[in-house]
Amino acid sequence: MNQTVNQIVHQNEVKKVPAPVLIPGPYPVQFKGYAWAAWLLKLIGWRVDFQGLPTLQGVAIVYPHTSNWDFLTAMLCKWTMGLPIHFWGKDSLFKIPLIGRWIKWIGGVPIDRSSSRGVVGAMVEVFAEYQRDGKFLWLGLSPEGTRKHTAGWRSGFYQLAIGANLPLAVVRLDYRHKVMKFEGFLKLTGDVETDYVHIRQMYEGVEGFHLNQVAPIHPLPARDSIKH
Repeated sequence: MNQTVNQIVHQNEVKKVPAPVLIPGPYPVQFKGYAWAAWLLKLIGWRVDFQGLPTLQGVAIVYPHTSNWDFLTAMLCKWTMGLPIHFWGKDSLFKIPLIGRWIKWIGGVPIDRSSSRGVVGAMVEVFAEYQRDGKFLWLGLSPEGTRKHTAGWRSGFYQLAIGANLPLAVVRLDYRHKVMKFEGFLKLTGDVETDYVHIRQMYEGVEGFHLNQVAPIHPLPARDSIKH
């Protein structure tokens, strides 16, 4: 996993594996944010760098996730951008009166881990429906899956982007520069090693709230496969 980009590119030329495609702008899917959120974000010293989305459906990964403050900061950034992005939450939370309604209102989508199709498989079908109907659906995920230190990234976001043929937004939550930045949008190849090399490059230099809890950018063994 310590190979350089040039080494990976050379190996891929031998294997005939293409590099992931960075989707160029301008991005047609635009939003209008809330002035009150922008004012609060500026008050705490943060800003957003967001130029729109390339498609109506996709997956966004936000990294690193090391603190409870990440969620509050990310939500304020979301409202500043006016971005109606959704996120996964435990289905049990949605059954709690008032709290469940609030989580759904801010964009939460319940995860049913008992589904025979698996969490990812079920979400692939949801995205297929939205793609057929031409409706908006972007899902924002933390690739670590927790704010605690982990040995790597969980595979759900990757399986979902590949399984539903979606662009992947690489989003930096950078406490050093106090900016949430949409670094770019990738069309993944399906070759895990190749794709992760480019993702790591796009996150180079980013800092989390707790520096010692930032997870290394490489995949953990899959916990949830796509089932049909």
